[in-house]
Amino acid sequence: MKSTLQRWHFLLALSLLGLWSALAFGQTNLALPLTYDKADRVEKITSLAKSEGGLTVYTASRPQDLAALLAPFEAKTGIKVKAWRSGSDNVLQRVIRESNSKRAEVDVIMTPAGEMLAMSREHLLQPVYSPHTKDLIASAVVPHQLWSSLFMNVVVQSYNTQAIKKENLPKSFNDLLDPRFKSNLGIESKAEEWFAKVTQSMGEEKGIALFKEIGQKNGFSTRLGVSLLHNLVVAGEVPLALTVYIDLPEKDKKAGKPVDWFALDPVVAQGFNVGVAAKAPHPYSALLFYDYLLSADTQKLLTTLGYYPTSTKVSNPYPELKINVIDPNYIIDNYAKWTKLFEQNVTKIPKN
Repeated sequence: MKSTLQRWHFLLALSLLGLWSALAFGQTNLALPLTYDKADRVEKITSLAKSEGGLTVYTASRPQDLAALLAPFEAKTGIKVKAWRSGSDNVLQRVIRESNSKRAEVDVIMTPAGEMLAMSREHLLQPVYSPHTKDLIASAVVPHQLWSSLFMNVVVQSYNTQAIKKENLPKSFNDLLDPRFKSNLGIESKAEEWFAKVTQSMGEEKGIALFKEIGQKNGFSTRLGVSLLHNLVVAGEVPLALTVYIDLPEKDKKAGKPVDWFALDPVVAQGFNVGVAAKAPHPYSALLFYDYLLSADTQKLLTTLGYYPTSTKVSNPYPELKINVIDPNYIIDNYAKWTKLFEQNVTKIPKN
């Protein structure tokens, strides 16, 4: 009897202690939602994150830029980041695979908009609040709060400055019919989203017919991977590329390499997004990292790496560009159609 009473006294004491902690803290630590938006948010989240012991990120970021992003966060917070990097398709498949196996490892996911949307449709993300989203451009924010765009992957055209003179660059996609571009054009073999946006801006049938004619007359050299295509432009193997992300030629141009870029209308862009996994083992560290990525300091860092930032609090290095942002819902829902059209009229078209 005595031991039973002692046990109940002990449990009561624990209960009262828990209640006191909840009252003092506003709520229990475990119940603090990632959408918490009160004035003491940073203090509470930081305290919780310090006790989690680390952070795991899955990302399709470029390896050299990822290191530049992680270092300031680790130095500022003392939280060690474990990062796994691969192509966007691989990131998506790994997140889905781990979810299906009931193994929760990833906290933060950084990937292009299409893959991020696919994860949200599989209920693999959770809504989060960040005070920095109010400073982002409209296309970088979604009402459901499942992700935000860290930067925009802006597709531009690049050329080898030793192979093509600036005055000979095309002024429109129609100019690519000129014989001087025969055997000089490169394109990424998975650019269906870009192809859809560009051809629709011309009128779908007219745009598709134009690309088919360009391919028949002058040909397209198709390469898998934007980075590979860019490197071939720098090497001179592909004199002019139609689909490279703006940061690549911008970086190498500043480094003195024989490459530059220009932009044909429309300038197509896709968000490179950040989200928090639905079953993140370290949710508060994830939220701190989410805030960090969207902050003005990090957005400014991104501009030094050649990216198109999403924060209005920093100076955009490409103010002259009017971007047309891809709707990932449209692309996913019409992926089969545009994959087929891209293959028929660009990547597998017979040359004359």
